[in-house]
Amino acid sequence: MTIANTRPFGQRYAFVVVGVIFLALLISSGLRSAPSVMMVPLEEAFGWRRDTISFATAIGIFLYGLAGPFAAAFMERFGLRKTILGALALMSASTALSLLMSQPWHLIATWGVMSGVGTGAVATVLGATVTNRWFKTNRGLVMGLMSASSATGLLVFLPFLAMLAQSGGWKPVAIAVSIATAALLPLVFLLVPERPASIGLRRYGAEADEPPVAMATGNFLINTFSTLGRAARTRVFWYLFLTFFVCGFTTNGLVGTHLIAFCGDMGIPEVQAAGLLALMGVFDLIGTTLSGWLTDRFDPRKLLFVYYGVRGLSLMYLPYSGFSVASLTIFAVLYGLDWIATVPPTLRLSNEAFGDRSGPLVFGWVVAGHQLGAACAAFFGGYMREFQGTYELAFLIAGTTGILAALVSLLIDSKPVEPAPLPA
Repeated sequence: MTIANTRPFGQRYAFVVVGVIFLALLISSGLRSAPSVMMVPLEEAFGWRRDTISFATAIGIFLYGLAGPFAAAFMERFGLRKTILGALALMSASTALSLLMSQPWHLIATWGVMSGVGTGAVATVLGATVTNRWFKTNRGLVMGLMSASSATGLLVFLPFLAMLAQSGGWKPVAIAVSIATAALLPLVFLLVPERPASIGLRRYGAEADEPPVAMATGNFLINTFSTLGRAARTRVFWYLFLTFFVCGFTTNGLVGTHLIAFCGDMGIPEVQAAGLLALMGVFDLIGTTLSGWLTDRFDPRKLLFVYYGVRGLSLMYLPYSGFSVASLTIFAVLYGLDWIATVPPTLRLSNEAFGDRSGPLVFGWVVAGHQLGAACAAFFGGYMREFQGTYELAFLIAGTTGILAALVSLLIDSKPVEPAPLPA
């Protein structure tokens, strides 16, 4: 049953929802990027090894991805707004509780497990769900904008968090993230309806006679795993999973977690290194938004080929760049333009293969692959730094995986598939 439309803007109210979700994704991105500026302060405050801190970060990144498909099913079964509110509350509580930590397992529990689950529900899969619920047209552009929120999170948060960490250690960073997350709760509660029909609207760009979307039924855990089981019987799913694994390995796993520390090894102060990530965020905001526009018009497989190829080459360039201002600027531009640009074409391929209803849930499992790759890189980078005393080989290996992902992208079949049914 729908209620009378009491919201302004008519169908354009979808963009209000996008604005609030953009902020939620931005704050979530800020939380996930915070460990990169906390790494050195935590070493100094507790004497913990860098691979120990990286392990906690890796746990958070992995659960961030693993929570995605369950969050997508939870949104379908129990409600979008309830899921977001619960996740934001968990994120705020986890970062606040970390102020009491004194042992490495406390770091794993708060910045790893709790924040990983919370941010996993306020992540790419949320953007995919909102895009499919609220938009019939312009999906690539909208998904590009919401994907770009992670870049904007780097742009807005990292320099500020780096200044807090440099002047006051890791605790002011945790406080700032906790407050920012809690501040979003009333916005989501007041401005984000469950779906357009809840306020008497239809999706942006949809015709008046569009049939209503059936509500999900059944056990959401069974639905989540059964969807995975069906998708896993198709080749397109594994190509998407593999390429997105590399996407995570080459972005927030390695660069997002270790670039500031790598720059520190090369004599570059933390705030200046955070500024480099912020510059990358500017170009990724441009690149990802443009990628959404391009995804509505061109073959997404060819776009992925270009994105992964450029990313791989830029990562292989970095260790030999000399770390001068000019060379780091070149890296920031090349790498930044396609940091998250892979998301809109990957979502389009998922929707085309598995349909509007199952597409976001399948995409959630693909995002889990992204975060599995990111978790591996977060730990791998810290391990290589402790083992070899440098990040050079870690970045070269990551660049090589980017080239391989570019080639695999061309093998993806974008035609609709009908996964084989699960055995009785």
